[in-house]
Amino acid sequence: MRVGVLVNPDAGLGGKLGFKGSDGRAKEARAAGAEDRAGPRMAQCLSKLEELLSSGLNRVNANPEFYTWNGRMGGDWLNDFDFIDLGSSPKETSAQDTSRLVNDLISNQVDIILYAGGDGTTRDIVNAMEGNETPLIGVPGGVKMHSGCFATTPNAAAEVLLSFLQGDLLSSITEVMDLDEEVYLKGEWKVKMYGEAWTPASPRFMQGSKQQVERASEDEIIEGLANHVSDLIKDDENLMVIFGSGGTISRIGAHLELGLTLLGIDIYHNGEVFTDLNEQQLLEKIEPHDGEKLLLLSPMGGQGFLIGRGNLQLSPNVLTAIGQESILGVATPSKLIGLNFLRIDTGDPELDLKFQKRRFIKMLQGYRTTRVIRVLES
Repeated sequence: MRVGVLVNPDAGLGGKLGFKGSDGRAKEARAAGAEDRAGPRMAQCLSKLEELLSSGLNRVNANPEFYTWNGRMGGDWLNDFDFIDLGSSPKETSAQDTSRLVNDLISNQVDIILYAGGDGTTRDIVNAMEGNETPLIGVPGGVKMHSGCFATTPNAAAEVLLSFLQGDLLSSITEVMDLDEEVYLKGEWKVKMYGEAWTPASPRFMQGSKQQVERASEDEIIEGLANHVSDLIKDDENLMVIFGSGGTISRIGAHLELGLTLLGIDIYHNGEVFTDLNEQQLLEKIEPHDGEKLLLLSPMGGQGFLIGRGNLQLSPNVLTAIGQESILGVATPSKLIGLNFLRIDTGDPELDLKFQKRRFIKMLQGYRTTRVIRVLES
């Protein structure tokens, strides 16, 4: 089978810096010291695929033929795989370059496109395909990843690709989602559907699309969650509370009158609020603190991601400084409907494994009301 490979080398650059996306901000991110995210995640995926192809799991001796451009948008990340060279990656890339590479892949009749990026990359790919039904597998490498064509991790993307190559998976239509930027500018967090794409159907390894599940009628629940957090602060005045991103956490902050950011990571400590902190700023606040810490995170509705989607500032170094025992999930009852497990994608496979070995994470679902939810093994 022919596998097309596409990497948006600028995707995910702004995650640890606290950017809400990397579109149009690549130079700024690199100047601030940002490191490639999408490319190394593609390399991780293909390294795992190489391992799978040489294992007993490759029942049909699948031997995929790769098609891509040389350079940063493809060939640089293919490890030891040979590939059909369709052209050269430009030094600076844009949405138009993504479209050109997609057109080259489709012209060469690839059977599937494996790409690394975020929701913006997905929209660019789907727009360029103009209704073509070539299935997509997204290697999660951006800041925002709400669309259903992303695998849960780079290793999971390799598993899905092998299954597809062996004919074990059918393709199905999934939603292409992204942040509604007009609504966000008004201070609200909402994703909307921008189109559809075909992707291999694998509920275990594909994340599914983000769902909006919050309801206005849950104000009393949110107030109860906020009162619970308020009590924790009153019980320990030296408690450092790290607030994750998203609508549920933002609404809790509004009840506490803290003025939290919607998509940023904020800290409350000793009566002060520090907003929209990047990875380095978080470490500067957290590492010297010798008291108790509490990280509040809300899972992504429909997907179950607690870490690794929309909160890349919480890097492996930041999470290690906070400690797994200091993490508390927060969710309203409607978000918990159908949420049987949590997904973790820290960007560090060894740290992911530590979360999986812990097996469960405590979830706050109301005032002094908690439950535990299983961490899914990837």
